[in-house]
Amino acid sequence: MEKTVEEYISNLESKGFSFGEGAIEFIFFGKHYTNADDFLVNMAIEMTLKAQKNFDGSFYISLLEALKQSEIHTRSDAELFAKERGLRI
Repeated sequence: MEKTVEEYISNLESKGFSFGEGAIEFIFFGKHYTNADDFLVNMAIEMTLKAQKNFDGSFYISLLEALKQSEIHTRSDAELFAKERGLRI
């Protein structure tokens, strides 16, 4: 079972990752703006952190929109999506 966005963020924070001021609110703004499910939001967070090495809100929202538009539903689909676009994750 996939983690909720709240659980995923909490897990990252427990491992020592610190989100910048306003980042968590921005994550939820993006979730509601795109009407994305928790899996897609978590993938967008993970891919953003791996590609940018920190949380970049504009990168995250663009990526989340692209993942949603591309109808990504599995981790393997997300990995292929990233590879096709030259994202290093």
